[in-house]
Amino acid sequence: MAVSSEPRRYAVLDVFTEDRLAGNPLAVVRDSEGLDTERMQAIAAEFNLSETVFVLPPEHPAHSARLRIFTPGRELPFAGHPTVGTAILLALERFDGTTMKEGIIVLEEDIGSIRCGVKLKQRGAYAEFDIPVLPDKPENGGDRDLIAAALCLEPNEIGFENHKPTRCSAGVPFAFVPVRDLERLHRAKVSGRAFEEAFGERGAFVYTRETASEANDLQARMFAPAHGIAEDPATGSAAAALAGVINLYDQPPPGLTRYRIEQGYAMRRPSLIELELEIEKKQLTAVRIGGHAVVVARGELLV
Repeated sequence: MAVSSEPRRYAVLDVFTEDRLAGNPLAVVRDSEGLDTERMQAIAAEFNLSETVFVLPPEHPAHSARLRIFTPGRELPFAGHPTVGTAILLALERFDGTTMKEGIIVLEEDIGSIRCGVKLKQRGAYAEFDIPVLPDKPENGGDRDLIAAALCLEPNEIGFENHKPTRCSAGVPFAFVPVRDLERLHRAKVSGRAFEEAFGERGAFVYTRETASEANDLQARMFAPAHGIAEDPATGSAAAALAGVINLYDQPPPGLTRYRIEQGYAMRRPSLIELELEIEKKQLTAVRIGGHAVVVARGELLV
C-alpha cells in the first residue's frame, strides 16, 4: 500500500465518561477523503478499538459531517459511542475560542441523519441524540440452556424478575441476556462455538439490575466476537435497542423515563450511558442516548 503524501489528522476520545482512561475509547479520523472501504477497515484494525470513525464532507450542506463507522472486523450502519464522541469532537473544534457553550451537530450515518445536542462543560462535554430508528418488537432470545453455555453460566443464573433472554434491534441487532446479580455478570465469558451457536453474529448484551452505584439502574457487559470485539466498554447502539426490552418487561408509565446504565466495570473502564424513553399508550415514541466524552490524544496518520 502506498503512503499518502498528506497526513490525516486523528483524535482519540474516551466516551461515556468524564474521566480520561475510562469509558470506551474511540478513534476519529478527520481527513478521510480518498480512503476506500478496504483502507478504512485496515486503519480500524490498526487502531484495534471497538470502533473507528472516518469523517467525510456531508452530502447535505446544512449538516456537519458524514460518518463511516468500523469495528476491527466490519462496517456498522450506526453506533452510539461514535455518534456521541464525534459530535463532541466536532463541537469542540467549531466552538473553540468562542463564547458558545452548546449547539447542534448533525451527523449523516448509513442509518440516517442524527441531530446531536452538545453542551461544552468545564470538565469534558456532553452529547445527546434521538436514535434514528426505534427498537423493533422484541423476540424470544432462544434456548436458556444454550445461552447459559455460551456465557459459561448455569441455566438458573439466567433471568431476573420477569426479564428473559430477548432479541431486539434499533439498527444493529443484539441478544439481551439478563442475569441474576453482579457476581454472575462479572463471571460471564465467551465460550467459543457455543456462543456462535447461541447468538450467531449478534453481540450479546448481558445485564443485571444490581449496580455499583445506587444512583444507577443497570449494569451490563457486551461481547461481540463476530465483530472483532472481545468485550465493549460501552455500547450505545445496544442501549438503544435495550429500550425496547425495558418497555416490554418494565412497562414504564406514560411520559419520560430515565435509565442510567453502567458498563465496562469488569474491564476497569467504567462507563455511564444515559437512556431516555418516551412512552405513549404503552408504545415507545422516542428514545435518546446521552453521555460525556473527553479527548485523550491527537495525531496524524501517514496512510
